[in-house]
Amino acid sequence: MAKNSKNRKVNTSVSEEGVINVFRNSKDKALSYKQVALVLGSNDASSRNRIIKIITKLCGAGSVIEVERGFYKQTPSKNYIIGRLEVTSRGKGYVIVEGFEEDVLIKPKQLNTGLHGDTVEICIFKRRKQDKLEGEVTKIVQRKRTEFVGVITISEKFAFVQCMGYNLYTDFFIPKAKINNAQNGDKVVIQMDSWEPKNDSPIAHVVKVLGVPGDHQTEIHAILAKYGLPYEFPKEIEAIAGRIDTRITQEECAKRRDFRDILTFTIDPKDAKDFDDALSFERLPNNVVRVGIHIADVSHYVQPNSALDQEAYDRATSVYLVDRVVPMLPEVLSNDACSLKPNEEKLTFSAVFDINEKAEVINQWFGRTVIYSRLRLAYEEAQHIIETQEAVVPKNISITNQDRHIEPDMCEAIHTLNELAQQLRQNRMKQGAISFDKLEVKFKLDQTNNPIGVYFKESKDANKLIEEFMLLANRSVAEFIGKQKPKKTFLYRVHDQPDDQKLAGLQNIIKRFGYSIDTKTKESTSQSLNKLLKDVAGTKEQNLIDTLTIRSMSQAVYTTNNIGHYGLAFDHYTHFTSPIRRYPDVIVHRLLQHYLEEGKGMPNEAYEAKCRHSSDQEQLASNAERDSIKYMQVKFMADHQDREYEGVISGVTDWGVYVEISENKCEGMVRMQDLKDDHYVFNKEEYAVIGSRSNRTYRLGDTVLIKVKKADLAQRHLDFLMAD
Repeated sequence: MAKNSKNRKVNTSVSEEGVINVFRNSKDKALSYKQVALVLGSNDASSRNRIIKIITKLCGAGSVIEVERGFYKQTPSKNYIIGRLEVTSRGKGYVIVEGFEEDVLIKPKQLNTGLHGDTVEICIFKRRKQDKLEGEVTKIVQRKRTEFVGVITISEKFAFVQCMGYNLYTDFFIPKAKINNAQNGDKVVIQMDSWEPKNDSPIAHVVKVLGVPGDHQTEIHAILAKYGLPYEFPKEIEAIAGRIDTRITQEECAKRRDFRDILTFTIDPKDAKDFDDALSFERLPNNVVRVGIHIADVSHYVQPNSALDQEAYDRATSVYLVDRVVPMLPEVLSNDACSLKPNEEKLTFSAVFDINEKAEVINQWFGRTVIYSRLRLAYEEAQHIIETQEAVVPKNISITNQDRHIEPDMCEAIHTLNELAQQLRQNRMKQGAISFDKLEVKFKLDQTNNPIGVYFKESKDANKLIEEFMLLANRSVAEFIGKQKPKKTFLYRVHDQPDDQKLAGLQNIIKRFGYSIDTKTKESTSQSLNKLLKDVAGTKEQNLIDTLTIRSMSQAVYTTNNIGHYGLAFDHYTHFTSPIRRYPDVIVHRLLQHYLEEGKGMPNEAYEAKCRHSSDQEQLASNAERDSIKYMQVKFMADHQDREYEGVISGVTDWGVYVEISENKCEGMVRMQDLKDDHYVFNKEEYAVIGSRSNRTYRLGDTVLIKVKKADLAQRHLDFLMAD
């Protein structure tokens, strides 16, 4: 009996899931059971019989249909939808579908060449456990990117490139003939050519050789290339910009409101090269002052649909890296024609306000102007005047490197504007605005762009003076258009209310530091967030909590659909004040002028597309800026590995503990395997790793001593060791 039973044993190497996958991968092609068996590599009789039984079962369940005698295909489904694919660092995918409350899980084997950020078509089915949505990528609708940055490894017959930072689960195959003179180990830019599902890796070719990993220029150019950001202008664009007539004629001045005889000045960072905003100050009767916010009239020089305009639109923003600025506009415009330099006539687009002593706007005007800036001040100089009430800026502060005498009327303007700015700020806070004064990490660089020091940029009264009047202009322009009837197409800068779940996560973390927030109402949320930010100021955990608080907020974006700005507590807000470095501001200038001339409404869909592009480019620029800061931090720490540092645990994971050094905000990781005094286990609920034998605990927010184990410039990563 046992022998006969063994002989009759059915071959179970063929599974129902395997058969289903064959039909899924065949798309709309009908298959016989023999063809299914061939794909599965199962041609013995018992396997074929099992395949027939599985197909019969699937037909009964409605998963497969018989389209002609003996030929079957997957039942057409309405569960095919399109969404955006996000891939985790461990290779698992999630598809975000508009209108779905939950993301759709995509297992690694079902990604089917989908990469992080791609727009994909997926087939949805129910996960057996927990009844969660699960799916499979069936088509790549659109690649998010086809260019990548990585390190090339060259063998005798072929090469491959490993790319970091894209959440990739594959490397790229490079034919030997397409390495473009790259040397083994070079950092390169590659273009993906194709990826057939049957191949383990996509095929690509080398577009550009960046250089040796770790080299300064190589790494900076790699950061820009990673996000698809150009680091130079095409020669033809430079040539077009160079041919622009930048002369200011009397005919042009006659078309504009003339502010050349009104006291006008700029306040900017000490190292600024482009000055896109200026303030004018004029006293009127009855304690009223007239404040002009004058913005470079970029739209006068950059005409719609020109090659220069297209280049500016494609870039959408200037990119501010640690050691350089990658401008949106060629230098002839950004640093010359459009820059509001002192002692030069300049064309501007202005918002002019008559403001009483209570900081109330009693009259406003918008339009094109011509100005003459009398003076350029650095923030430090203006701050000295505000703090000391003195008219002489000492040479250690002055941008002239000598004592600088400021005229009395200029000093009076600065003091009066500062008082008004403080009132404007107080009014915003009362309305529920959130005060984000996060520390900005800055580097002192030597002549070869090596970091020799780290410092923190602090926002003082002079900074806040400029900020408040820029906010006033942005808000007022948005209100001026937004309140008109009938409704007009316009570009708004919006900021949605924070997500309840993110606020709950923030609450869980900050309570470990002894803080809390009240999220019962919109008003209590903003008030308690402000209290939190004020309470943590100057503490060791400030940077961590500031960062976590910002992450709990929604992302500010550009859109034609105005929902207000939560963080600023404005019902209407736009970007009007920086057209040299932001393309949305150029759009706002054009639309505002169009409506001032009583032009007709504009097509909403076209401008919404411009908004999405600008928001996307802004995010890429922000990522590049963060990467450049991280690179400089690693570079700085590479030269300071011979000492111990005090730090705060800023993150805890099952693979290691992140620590932020208190004195310079450089962050690195102590890997789990480097905690050698015990076997540590990650406790998610406690935000901690706990020693199995000693019960020693490293918890989020704890102060620890570390030293640098490794500073990897190519990967922009710091490895730490616990020193205590």
